[in-house]
Amino acid sequence: MPYNKNLLIIGAGIEACEGIKTAQEMGLKLIIADGNPQAPGLEMADWQIIASTYDGNAILEQATALIKQGVAIHGVIAMCADVPMSVATITDALGLPGLSLESAFWVSDKLAMKDRLKAKGVPIPNYADVSDPSLLQVRAEKIGFPLIIKPVDSRGARGVQLIESHNMLNAAWELAVQESPTARVMLEEYLDGPQFSTETLIDNGKCHTLGFADRNYEWLSRSKPFIIENGGDSPTRASDRAKAEVITIVEGAAKALEITQGIVKGDMVYTNDGAKVIEVAGRLSGGFFSTTQIPLATGVNFIEKAIKLAMGDPLTLQEVTPNKARAVAIRYLDLPPGKVRAIHGVEQASQSEGVAMFKMFIDVGDVIPPLSNHTQRAGFAIASSSNRQEAINYALLALANIEIEYEA
Repeated sequence: MPYNKNLLIIGAGIEACEGIKTAQEMGLKLIIADGNPQAPGLEMADWQIIASTYDGNAILEQATALIKQGVAIHGVIAMCADVPMSVATITDALGLPGLSLESAFWVSDKLAMKDRLKAKGVPIPNYADVSDPSLLQVRAEKIGFPLIIKPVDSRGARGVQLIESHNMLNAAWELAVQESPTARVMLEEYLDGPQFSTETLIDNGKCHTLGFADRNYEWLSRSKPFIIENGGDSPTRASDRAKAEVITIVEGAAKALEITQGIVKGDMVYTNDGAKVIEVAGRLSGGFFSTTQIPLATGVNFIEKAIKLAMGDPLTLQEVTPNKARAVAIRYLDLPPGKVRAIHGVEQASQSEGVAMFKMFIDVGDVIPPLSNHTQRAGFAIASSSNRQEAINYALLALANIEIEYEA
């Protein structure tokens, strides 16, 4: 049955559009907030709020004005935007389901998150606050090399670097601190082992981890010190035992962070000492994982379930039980830097066998920079098949159709 309700969606960028379409298909009326008046998802709004997705108070002010005009708000969700504090600011003020302000703080501040997980006994890498650069060398020595340096409160892998020696630290710190809105930087032990993306629906404390994919870091040897992921694949290569342990740990992290309603996205690793949490987020993932890849793999409309949770509606066991098992792979375009003069092969890539989604993020006249974070990737292909390797091959073959001409 269609919902006779109104949903506030924060985020209207290109990745949000698939989720916004799902909300429309559910029959919901949509209040959509984004700081960019040209954001593509705003075209699907019944009511628009033009305010930064990071400014929860500004969104709340305009939402309250709509409520005074008779527009009820029954739920709030961020659509592929990492803005838990904005969501929690609004849900707390309006008495709606979602993260508490404290939980939202924990998942938006990497140091606070690690402190909380450590206190609750959740396995994590060793870490240290190096916001004071005078502590950088001694704390790096204590953790040991290689290690990771990152901003405490940034997104999209901005400023995240793999550090293999002391002489890299100072320049890396300078880059990381520039990417932190609060000028805070941390170090973290580099954990060796396969990494996984997970995504979990949490309904009144009960967890349903439907998203589970192997992360692909084949570019790392040449992207270093930057850690650029080249997609991911499901089903996982991990053993059933390892997968079960990863799921147990990420769901335990959600409990430690007191997330009882909504979504937990996990960045996980399986080490010689077992599964550990790199980071968790209290939001829907980007990279079309929640909107496209999980539904392709499991048959479950993950976004629909997340929206129901945001409105306080319980989920049935049938709703969260996979009804199919397909292999899914995503791969990104690997392009040299330069100014784009022409792009060829887009239609062929889109129509390539096995491809479920193909997108380009660049256009003629754009300058492709050397990759230093995930926001700079030029495009991708998501492919599906009955087996994992075939899905990977389909994605790669689609990308092989793209030819870029560069200006001299």
